[in-house]
Amino acid sequence: MPFDFKSIKSLFIVEEEKPGNPQPKQEETTPSKTANDTSTGDQETARPGEVSDKFLQVLFGAMEKANLPGMDYLEYKQSLRSLEKMPMEDSVRYQSAFAMAQTMGATPKKLIESANHYLDVLKGEQSKFEQALAKQNKEKVGGPQEKFSSLEAVIQQKEEQIRQLTQEIKQHQQEMDQIRLDLKEATSKIRMTHDDFIASYNTLVAKILGDVENMKKYLK
Repeated sequence: MPFDFKSIKSLFIVEEEKPGNPQPKQEETTPSKTANDTSTGDQETARPGEVSDKFLQVLFGAMEKANLPGMDYLEYKQSLRSLEKMPMEDSVRYQSAFAMAQTMGATPKKLIESANHYLDVLKGEQSKFEQALAKQNKEKVGGPQEKFSSLEAVIQQKEEQIRQLTQEIKQHQQEMDQIRLDLKEATSKIRMTHDDFIASYNTLVAKILGDVENMKKYLK
């Protein structure tokens, strides 16, 4: 019996429509993380996974392509679904659906083997998805992450250069302050030396000029 997306989906997902907000309801609780989930929880805002028609279509499509001929798990699942609304225990429902399947050559072994067949199909889809996701992660995360790390290293290097330059500037400023003091002291000493020389010079010249005047006056 051929299956399409809607018919296979109807076997596993119960649609419950709310006004303005239709939400699919899963037949059984599906954990947001599987045993193969390698998430490290590094996301800024973690949220549980949500059932997506986009991915269901891929998974159900793979199951449809791999549908085994004759009565198998999918047809048996369809019988189970048809008995859901009837007031009966699970054991009775599974046995009743099997009674119908048995007339078409089904056995418990064949049903379980076919169910495992679809599990293998889904595992294959998971493997392909993980490979595609790893490639996308390498392209969209790996490249930017590498650039981020490179820029981080450059920033650290330049911060170190700034620290060294700041230290050198501080040392240069201290040297300038010392030179300024030395210049002030040297200038003061030169000025005092100059002033002392001029004072001595003027005193001596004045005395000599005084003697010259006296010699002109008294030596005739």
